[in-house]
Amino acid sequence: MPDVLDKADRFEFLGHDGNVARLIREIDWSVTAIGLVEDWPAPLKSAIAIMLHSAVPMIILWGDDGLMFYNDAYAVIADRRHPSILGARVREGWPEVADFNGEVLKEVLSGRVLAYRDQELILHRHGSPQAAWFDIDYSPVVDDRGKPVGALAVVVETTERVVAERKNRAEFERLRNLFEQAPTFMAMLSGADHRFDMVNPEYRRLIGGRAIEGQSVAEALPEVAEQGFVSLLDEVFSSGQPVLKIGQPLLLKTAEDGPLEKRYLDFVYQPIRNEFGAVTHIFVQGSDVTERVRGESHQTRLINELNHRVKNTLASIQSIVSQTMRRSSSVQDAARAINARIMALSRAHNVLNAENWEGADLSKMIEDSLDVFKIEGREAIRISGPDIRVGPQAALSFALAMQELGSNAVRHGALSVPTGVVEVLWTASSDGGFRLHWTETGGPPVVVPDHQGLGSRLILRLLPLEVRGTASIEYAKSGVAYSLETSLEAIGDRPIEVTL
Repeated sequence: MPDVLDKADRFEFLGHDGNVARLIREIDWSVTAIGLVEDWPAPLKSAIAIMLHSAVPMIILWGDDGLMFYNDAYAVIADRRHPSILGARVREGWPEVADFNGEVLKEVLSGRVLAYRDQELILHRHGSPQAAWFDIDYSPVVDDRGKPVGALAVVVETTERVVAERKNRAEFERLRNLFEQAPTFMAMLSGADHRFDMVNPEYRRLIGGRAIEGQSVAEALPEVAEQGFVSLLDEVFSSGQPVLKIGQPLLLKTAEDGPLEKRYLDFVYQPIRNEFGAVTHIFVQGSDVTERVRGESHQTRLINELNHRVKNTLASIQSIVSQTMRRSSSVQDAARAINARIMALSRAHNVLNAENWEGADLSKMIEDSLDVFKIEGREAIRISGPDIRVGPQAALSFALAMQELGSNAVRHGALSVPTGVVEVLWTASSDGGFRLHWTETGGPPVVVPDHQGLGSRLILRLLPLEVRGTASIEYAKSGVAYSLETSLEAIGDRPIEVTL
């Protein structure tokens, strides 16, 4: 009975009944390097008592050999080494980090305080060497004369956090690489004032290479703020609801000192929430679809233009058929005339279709219109004039006029004999005037018609009216001479609708 009481008295200083405290009571310390408990120095006992009561992992390295005493929280870190390392020399208990512990013990016993953050150590765990990270704070344990006789270490393993942070950094770098290589523009905005945290190359290209990181949207892109997009971001930040825009028009500086340029964007403002559900960032992603929108708009204009042209063409054909039938002496003559005029329209349409109905080169239009009247083996038709683009309706009118003049030349004029020549010449003056001349020479004697047919009405009334000009025809002895005068502006613009 006295032995039991004596044993209890010897360990009374522990003041704790945890797992490690019970082990300390059970070990026969007389056979260890530290010796009988009764002989332990008071500073060691005090340090052990303080350590055992702590919930934070702590270890004492005592003396030059660094004999180890630790608490229950540190036993978790020691894992399978516990309890064999209790009271053992630190260099023997942790041989894989013996040099590190030896240097630390030397420094602390000389009176220094050491602190390590996320210190990496390679430890044998689960049968193999593994990296582990720790926050470790060392301070000396001193005797009653203030001499360092041991080291007290607070050890907090940070492996889980370090691994998680490294994994997050790796994932962040992967996402950053994707972010940088994305074919669409992207930006990350932080805070209620929407500051640029990140922008990718496509976003920089969109805004003309301006340096905007760290600035708010209002500071970096004032023209965007003035158009209401900061208010839209405010709404997303406060409501937490994403916003999607398709074909959104935007006046933007695509060069730092350049003018505002109208662009069209598809984009989304996507709110990003933290672990508490509060919006902290807005992710901006989108594409510059200016060319697509302009193409769609152009396509719509083309369709509307085509509808307009088709209606006009049908009206012209209806008028041609009606007028030709009334003025033809026979059905056969009417059929030939109608077919020739419609074919002239068809050839003109082919030229305009190749140009997407945006106009035509006047020289090509006249050449194609007169191609059917060429005489093999000689240059019976001569064409000359400067390069001029004409509008679609003017091109159709010129084609019909060439058809009428050519048909008349084949039937009655210069192209009806082997020696006749037709010359088509046009000029443009510096004041914007335009003149076209049709001149026939070498043909049979000219007979002045006794009435004005549909062909004459086309070249003397319809064509001048559509190109806002004047026309005249002269039945000279040398041959028919036709002239048209107007302006370059008139033959390039959309003409008014007319009927025969």
